[in-house]
Amino acid sequence: MINACRDFLDVAESHSQRWQKALHYEREQRHHLEETIEQLAKQHNSLERAWRENPTSYTGVERSQEGDASDENEEAEFFDAMEDAPSFITVTGVNKCRSLKYVCVFCNLKDTSGTNQMQLRRTRRSRIPDKPNYSLNLWSIMKNCIGKDLSRIPMPVNFNEPLSMLQRLTEDLEYSELLDRAARCDSSLEQMCLVAAFSVSSYSTTVHRTAKPFNPLLGETYELDRMDEYGYRSISEQVSHHPPAAAHHVASERGWTLWQHITIDSKFRGKYISVMPLGNIHLQFHSSGNHYVWSKVTSTVHNIIVGKLWIDQSGDIDIVNATTKDTCRLKFSPYSYFSREVPRKVTGVVEDGEGTAHYILSGTWDDKMESAKIVESSRGCGGSEGKQKTVYQTLQPKLLWKKYPLPDNAENMHYFSALALTLNEPEDGVAPTDSRLRPDQRLMEAGLWDEANIEKQRLEDRQRVERKKREAQANQALEEDIEGYQPVWFEKRTDENTGEASYLYRGGYWEAKERQDWSHCPEIF
Repeated sequence: MINACRDFLDVAESHSQRWQKALHYEREQRHHLEETIEQLAKQHNSLERAWRENPTSYTGVERSQEGDASDENEEAEFFDAMEDAPSFITVTGVNKCRSLKYVCVFCNLKDTSGTNQMQLRRTRRSRIPDKPNYSLNLWSIMKNCIGKDLSRIPMPVNFNEPLSMLQRLTEDLEYSELLDRAARCDSSLEQMCLVAAFSVSSYSTTVHRTAKPFNPLLGETYELDRMDEYGYRSISEQVSHHPPAAAHHVASERGWTLWQHITIDSKFRGKYISVMPLGNIHLQFHSSGNHYVWSKVTSTVHNIIVGKLWIDQSGDIDIVNATTKDTCRLKFSPYSYFSREVPRKVTGVVEDGEGTAHYILSGTWDDKMESAKIVESSRGCGGSEGKQKTVYQTLQPKLLWKKYPLPDNAENMHYFSALALTLNEPEDGVAPTDSRLRPDQRLMEAGLWDEANIEKQRLEDRQRVERKKREAQANQALEEDIEGYQPVWFEKRTDENTGEASYLYRGGYWEAKERQDWSHCPEIF
């Protein structure tokens, strides 16, 4: 028996060495394949960005005659729409239109310059210092905070990423070219599809981003001037500390203006953290005057107690064109372990002011969105509670938006996108209240987390002292009828279209920057 065991051990070791070699070979092959795919993704990303900067001319709908009999019938899609939520089932069908090949590209993309001109542009940074490997037990800090507002809980920078909430708001502009395309649309329904894709794209950078951004100090600002590269410039300001609220304004020379006033409500629920942005996002196109309004969905960070942190987006986004009354309801399906649905699924229907459906939208919030034009609808059967479902027959879906691949080494740089890597890059001439100048955030980005925690404590202590002064001034203001704290660049006004009271841009920031006159800015750092 002992001899047999020795023989078996020798055979097993020889086979083990053979399998080790095979495994090593397969790993090398996989590594080479990953490098090749990564290189292709980079080239694809570069081509996309080059196209964004110098778009060529496209026609809205191209039709080409096909001679083959096999192409006489055009494939179509059928979507089964539930009454309450736009959840769809896709089956294949046949469209009887003959000899027509549809290549749907929304809007006429025209090169307004007429010629391609080379411009010297600033090279933005493409990396930041690697994130240090600090271990800290989140549960040891959070266990006494169940049900509390997270903005009132002192947290070490170990749970942060080196960006402020103002910078995260600005990061929504990662795919601003969708709005550039939408501004050139003649059809408000096609425009709605692109606006919907833009609203979904703002979540694509969050899939690996479980760390929280820094809570801005009251009066903190953040500017992003991308007029040379992408035709827009953005300014945001923290207008309230409790509850935390920020106002944001973006002006584009490519035909649109965006503004929002967002209040963050965050709660710790024991096993997860929920973040609920309250307030509306407004978007207006200059040529048509179309004014779109929508809000954000709830973000949830899971596995606070044990396991790997992961984030999910869930809820509905109702986009309304206040000018034409077109609507789009986007449903973000919550992740379920037992569901057969695609994770992070988003579906939606675009309807005109009369309630007639024209487009089906589908995709995922971390990858892409597609649209399919409805050519016919009919009443089906099998709905819940005796309700009939509507079956939509559509053309083949067309790509609206596709996420850019993450930069090299992103996993060690907080999973930042290409835009996020540049948001905290030092910039000359910004306001002294700009987030780039916040010392604890600056130290954290440099990897000096112990020093960042000391600086963060100093800023929070100073902020508490300032808050007590403001509370005393507010009490005096009530007695003497004096206004309390007022933001520098935004003022509270009633929106003419929606009737809601929100903070709107009062103007003057870029003129003050031109003069380098920051005398109105508070000293907050």
